[in-house]
Amino acid sequence: MTPLPLEGVRVLDFCVVWAGPFATMLLGDLGAEVIKVESPFVMQPMTRGVLAHPPESSIDAPAPAGAFPNNELGPRPWNYTTTFVNVYRNKKSVTMDLWRPEGLDLLARLVAECDVVYENNATETLPKLGITYDWLRSIREDIIMLRVPAYGSSGPYENARALGVHLESVMGHTLLRGYPEADPTETTPIFSGDYIAGSQGAMATMMALWHRRRTGEGQLIELSQAENAAGMLAQGFMDYALNGQGPARHGNDSYYGAVPYGVYPCRSPGTAADGGDHWVSISVLNDDQWRGLVAAMGSPGWATPDLDELAGRRARRDEIDHEIAAWTVQFDDYDLTTRLQEAGVPAAPVLEASRVHDDPQIQARGLFGPLELHDEIGTFTYNRPFLGFSETPLTVRQSPVAMGEHNEYVYKEVIGVDDEEYARLQAAGHISMDFDPSVP
Repeated sequence: MTPLPLEGVRVLDFCVVWAGPFATMLLGDLGAEVIKVESPFVMQPMTRGVLAHPPESSIDAPAPAGAFPNNELGPRPWNYTTTFVNVYRNKKSVTMDLWRPEGLDLLARLVAECDVVYENNATETLPKLGITYDWLRSIREDIIMLRVPAYGSSGPYENARALGVHLESVMGHTLLRGYPEADPTETTPIFSGDYIAGSQGAMATMMALWHRRRTGEGQLIELSQAENAAGMLAQGFMDYALNGQGPARHGNDSYYGAVPYGVYPCRSPGTAADGGDHWVSISVLNDDQWRGLVAAMGSPGWATPDLDELAGRRARRDEIDHEIAAWTVQFDDYDLTTRLQEAGVPAAPVLEASRVHDDPQIQARGLFGPLELHDEIGTFTYNRPFLGFSETPLTVRQSPVAMGEHNEYVYKEVIGVDDEEYARLQAAGHISMDFDPSVP
């Protein structure tokens, strides 16, 4: 059987929240052995949920504080929270208390057996524990370290804590993707910076591994999430730099002026308040597609010849949107999508989250599938690897990992702890599958 692309690579995961865990998930999907280091005495916020021991009232809370399987907390709620399970497949977990010198010694033994150390904490977090690139190199000279803080490792923001929503706001993304007539505070967060940082960080890791294979050299890579996310806003930055003006907000309109281009209402079983409103996205990018749309609409009288070219459509943009919306609202979103695509018009339904699993294209691509949660909680549908290779198909080899699930493997097989030492470390609290009762 052909090995997976990163088979034989071992990654030490110190990641939190989403940007880092998404990167190490990609590395794990590609075959790397990803080992997440956790502490029974520290709850990493927004990673395995919000609280280690949440109250029963959390069941009804929205994610990431709630949304537990079966509407029950279960014996170990930190293993089933939505923020965790979606990015911790194909990983292992080991526990050790890094605040004690003994824990740092154990970590050093593990570092010696690893190829990559990946972290996305605030810049000061790991150095406070004594975990620096120089310390890692003193253990393994060719180690590769990825540091992915929010705003970089220098400058006035270097120690600023940030989630994706903060990152988007500071970078201007929240402002640029709003509706022209709306206040920016009405724009909902989408956390796009996390995914972009994760994918770029995974790519940087693979490039560093390629470089080490050629030269034998490890390296330190520092990837600022904010600077990385700037790639999403290239047009805005260039508009300001070249023209001295901030770009306008376009809502769902085309940045490049294509008309019509937007989302339009369809026949709906409910309203926006209950998630029952249905919409279709239509993107007419050239004159041929416009003619296809006009034909699909039955060649209405308002679609006069002056609209056959883009300049004419731009001049009557608002009227066109109004007429299209009056037409689309008569149809089911999927029926209309099929009708438009058959006419050569790019179109797709805009799906509320609960409808995504039933989408035929999503099902055909196998983007979701059953995963069994630990502690016999049950089997549920979660996202699966979205990369496809003909010779090395990617699968879920490990369901979302329970904290400490691989303690025995890591301690005994990777770093060579014998049974006696293992029992002692367990008694000392380094080895556990549960958070200490003192952790909220």
